[in-house]
Amino acid sequence: MVNKAILVGNLGRDPEIRSLPSGQPVATFSLATSRRYRDRDGNRKDETEWHNIVCFGKQAEIAGQYLTKGKMIFVEGRIQTRSWDDKEGKKQYRTEIVCDNFQMLGSKGDGGGRAGGATPATDPGYSGGEGAGDSLGDDDIPF
Repeated sequence: MVNKAILVGNLGRDPEIRSLPSGQPVATFSLATSRRYRDRDGNRKDETEWHNIVCFGKQAEIAGQYLTKGKMIFVEGRIQTRSWDDKEGKKQYRTEIVCDNFQMLGSKGDGGGRAGGATPATDPGYSGGEGAGDSLGDDDIPF
C-alpha cells in the first residue's frame, strides 16, 4: 500500500510554529496548487486547490525560518485525516499532508534553492524538484 503526496505550489501564508507538549516544534501552513485547462467552449479556466501542510522537528524549524507567503516549494509527504469533537460535540475532520521533506524552488535571489548552504528538510540523495515549477509565471500564483 502506498500513501504518498507530491506537490509543487505556493505558500498561502507564513508558517505558524507551535510546540507539542514534548517540546517538538510543529509548523503548519497552506499550499496552493493550480491547474489551467480549457473548458468545452475553449475558454481558459484556472482551478486552485488548497492543501494543509504539517512539518515536525527540524523541518518545522527550517520552515519557520525560511518559508514565507507566496514562496514556491516542492513538498513530499503522506495524506492524513484527523478527527475531533468540537465544542458542540460535532465531529470535525481535517485532511493534511504530513511533510516528509520539502525543497524551496526558484532562484537563490528570491529565496529559492538551498537555505544558507543547508538542504532544508530534504533527502540529500534527492535530485528532483528544482525547476519543477519553471513553467509557472506570476499569473499562476493564486493570490
